[in-house]
Amino acid sequence: MIIAVASGKGGTGKTTVAVSLALSLDGVQFVDCDVEEPNAAIFLRPAIDEKTPVTMPVPEVDETKCSGCRKCSELCAFNALVVVGKRVMVFPNLCHGCGGCTLVCPEKAITEKPREIGVIETGTAGGMVFMQGLLNVGDPMATPIIGQLRKRLDNSKTVILDSPPGTSCPVIETVRDCDFCVMVTEPTPFGLHDLRLAVETVRELNVPFGVVINSAGIGDDAVEEWCAQEGIRLLMKIPWDRRIAEGYSRGEPVARIIPDLHDEFIKLHETICSVVDAAAQSEDGVKKT
Repeated sequence: MIIAVASGKGGTGKTTVAVSLALSLDGVQFVDCDVEEPNAAIFLRPAIDEKTPVTMPVPEVDETKCSGCRKCSELCAFNALVVVGKRVMVFPNLCHGCGGCTLVCPEKAITEKPREIGVIETGTAGGMVFMQGLLNVGDPMATPIIGQLRKRLDNSKTVILDSPPGTSCPVIETVRDCDFCVMVTEPTPFGLHDLRLAVETVRELNVPFGVVINSAGIGDDAVEEWCAQEGIRLLMKIPWDRRIAEGYSRGEPVARIIPDLHDEFIKLHETICSVVDAAAQSEDGVKKT
């Protein structure tokens, strides 16, 4: 089973939930897909055994062959190529690696070369398999690294994906085709606003989901009321507790700071399994009819 842990905004406790859920289970593969700012390793303290560079193809122009026809720049939706006179200027950081410019060039003046954008680190944290992506500082292309992480998922294990925050392309690349998505929010107006956007995104992806409220008790009941109105499952509430804040500042997972929450995370996983099983049975019934 692949479980993504996501949030509409940063700072809601997404990594807190992902790490604690992983530590409450056996036979887990934990994957930190927040490649722009991965921080699960702070809590899991993995031993890294392997580092693999991640590259993406970018165009390289042979000016001796280029006729300045502009077909490459006209095709590129991201303005990664600009033709000035008969010279093609390439902006690698804008390139999405689609290869379209290479295909449309009538002079065969464009080839592709690999550009390193980051690295994937693999190791272990106790009995847990750990992976994380690290995007190079200043590079905007997080999605290819997440795509490479997803290619390394072990389907024989329970996989926990710590998603980037928000609703942009990296989130979609992380959450798509997952068995379940845990949406982490906080009981504040900002938390509810961004939860609405995140829920809309996950619904478009057709991924089953539910909500975990972190820091319960610091705000109001608006998030719970909205979830009830929308028929959204409220999976768990993590109370506001000074012990959690103090332990978090020391890099301690919530499930270890408050042992009673360990059982709550086990129940969270059981609920997720029951929802996924029910959805699978319903889908099988539709196919049979």
